[in-house]
Amino acid sequence: MDTETVKASDYRREPPTLLSILTLTFCAFSVTTAEFVIAGILPEVAADLSVSIPSAGHLVTAYAVGMIFGGPVLTLLTVGIPRKPLIAALLAVFVIGNLFATVAQNYVALLAARLISGLVVATFFAMVVVVAASLAGAGRQASAVAKVALGFNLAMILGAPLGTVIGQQFGWRATFLAIAILATVALALLVKLVPVRGVPTTGSVVSELRVLKSRDLQLALAMTAVGNAGVLMVFVYLAPLLTRVGGFAPETVPALLLIYGIGATLGNLAGGWLSDRALMPSIIGLLASLAAALALFRLAGQFHLTAAVMVFVIGALAFSVIPGMQTRVLLTGKSAPTLGIALNASGFQIAAAFAAWIGGQVIDSDLRLGSLPLVGAGVTIIGALLALVAWMRDAG
Repeated sequence: MDTETVKASDYRREPPTLLSILTLTFCAFSVTTAEFVIAGILPEVAADLSVSIPSAGHLVTAYAVGMIFGGPVLTLLTVGIPRKPLIAALLAVFVIGNLFATVAQNYVALLAARLISGLVVATFFAMVVVVAASLAGAGRQASAVAKVALGFNLAMILGAPLGTVIGQQFGWRATFLAIAILATVALALLVKLVPVRGVPTTGSVVSELRVLKSRDLQLALAMTAVGNAGVLMVFVYLAPLLTRVGGFAPETVPALLLIYGIGATLGNLAGGWLSDRALMPSIIGLLASLAAALALFRLAGQFHLTAAVMVFVIGALAFSVIPGMQTRVLLTGKSAPTLGIALNASGFQIAAAFAAWIGGQVIDSDLRLGSLPLVGAGVTIIGALLALVAWMRDAG
């Protein structure tokens, strides 16, 4: 893999690696806040634009669709563009998309703005992960990915609530304006603090696509999709699980989601540390533990204290597997890492969509809502088995 040419003086001016990675974490925080915050301001958007809540919910779908299709397509279309200008340009497009959302005069315009923003996110995220891993070097890649993923955790437990408060106090347009300002600051820090040498350049479209023939990469992508689908199935319907099955009052749900987010933050960092020391064994063990936690949630979810504890545990385990999964994709798709991570992000979004649909089918069936954690546990076990197969391929 080639890298961009830099002068010796550029190396002397480079900031410390940790500062560069923290800058990428802030970039991830600004982008992911835009994904999560829409759920908190849906009522305000629906009322102002005179659409139903379900119609406003399509703004979430538009962002996800942009990520699913934009990731691999945009990654392939930009293989010849120098990496640092490209990553800066993608973040600039994201800023523009949120500015369009700020001034959108109708539902269709806002839908288009969300689609534009989502189109660049998967490729941007993929490049951020690749840059962080390359800056950290061998043996510390998963920890670097975990630091970047911390931006996503903080977006969940800090960015989205603050964005919701802004939208409720000053109108939903102010939320998108705040995100645009946040991303602009992130863009300035990116240009100033992330060194050129940490940004690898890819080859041709043909060489990028050739990596898709790798059975190990295919297995890594499947492991991510299936391994996360079970817990996503439960997370999507966590609020009704807590209120209808667990007997929690609706007003306690935000606090329980905060507990989930705190667990996710701590689990993400711990998972990066574990994955750097034993990548595949840690992924297998964490997925198996997650399946057990989901099954236990089915039994303990009716008691408030144990349910709250299990919400924390599930959040921690759900996010502990992500750094290792991202690192596995980087290693198995090392000839085209950006495309691999972009496909991984798209696969995650597809898994989330299918998880929501399958969960809905389970709820409408004779199994009912209360059985959802057991179904999620079963799906997670399949993900663990895929990880075991990948590990056996490495050994054999």
